[in-house]
Amino acid sequence: MMDEDGLEQLTSFDAIYLGAVGYPGVPDHISLWDLLLKIRKGFNQYVNLRPITLLDGAPCPLKNISREQIDMLVIRENSEGEYAGAGDWLFRNQSHEVVLQTGIFSRVGTERIIRYAFEEARKQGKSLTSISKGNALNYSMVYWDQVFEEVAKEYADVETNSYLVDAAAMFFVKEPWRFEVVVTSNLFGDILTDLGAAIAGGMGLAAGANINPEREFPSMFEPIHGSAPDIAGKGIANPLAAIWSVSQMLDFFNQEAWGKRVLTAMEQVMLEGSKLTPDMGGKANTQEVGDAVVKKLVEMPLESITNKG
Repeated sequence: MMDEDGLEQLTSFDAIYLGAVGYPGVPDHISLWDLLLKIRKGFNQYVNLRPITLLDGAPCPLKNISREQIDMLVIRENSEGEYAGAGDWLFRNQSHEVVLQTGIFSRVGTERIIRYAFEEARKQGKSLTSISKGNALNYSMVYWDQVFEEVAKEYADVETNSYLVDAAAMFFVKEPWRFEVVVTSNLFGDILTDLGAAIAGGMGLAAGANINPEREFPSMFEPIHGSAPDIAGKGIANPLAAIWSVSQMLDFFNQEAWGKRVLTAMEQVMLEGSKLTPDMGGKANTQEVGDAVVKKLVEMPLESITNKG
C-alpha cells in the first residue's frame, strides 16, 4: 500500500491530500490498516473533523428540514478506542476459539480530544454535545463521561449536552438541530458521521480532516466514502467530498475565505443541477463535475476574498 519509508517521505510536508483508498478485491481492513491508519497513528492525527452541513442544493431525505437545521461539526477521537488495534485471537480455527477486541481509552487521549472540542465550541460560540454509551460500557464509556464532566468545569461558558449513542442516532434523524459541536469516540464517531452524511447529501458529500493540532506532523484531508469498488473504473464517482476536503485544508492553513469560496462553488454547481453524478440524480461523470466546480471558482470575483495570512 505504501513504501516502507512512506511516513519519512511525507514528514516534510505541511499537509497530505488523500484520495479514496482501496481497490476491488482488496479487503477493507487491509487498505485501512496498511495505509490510512498507519498515517493517522504515525503522525498523531488524533483529531478527526467531520462537518455535517446541509449545503445549498444538496439533497436531503428528511422532510420539512431547512438548511439551518443541519449544521454540525463532529469531532471524533482518531487514535484510540476500538480502533487502537489491541486484542488477540486465541485458539484460532478451533471450536473454542476466542477473539478479543480491546478498546483503549487513556487519560491523555480522552482528555485532549474533549478539551479540543470545548475549545472549538467556545471559539464558535456553540453548544457541545458528548456522545457515549455509559449505561452499557461500564468502563470505557463511564470513564469518557467522567472526563467530559471534569473538563466541562473549566468551560462554564460553553453549553453542554450528553446523549447515549443510540438516542443520538435517533435525534440525528428526527431533530438534527439539537447538535452544533459534537465530541465522541473513534467507533461511535465513525458510525454517526456516516449517518450524518446520509442526511446531508449522501456519502459523495462527506469530507474529513485528520488533524495533528500541534503541527508536529502533517495533517491529512480526505473524502470519507472509501473507494466505491462497485463503480470502479466507470468514472462516475462523486468528486464533491474530495473537493470539500480541500476546503477543510484551506481552513487549516488559516485561509478561511478561500475555504468558503470552494464551498460556494460547490453549492452553485448543485443548485444549477446540470452537472451532478448519478448518486445525486444526475448524468455527469466525475471529471465533468470537477470541471464545473473549477469553472465556478474562476468566475467568482476575487474582490470578495480576504485571507488571514
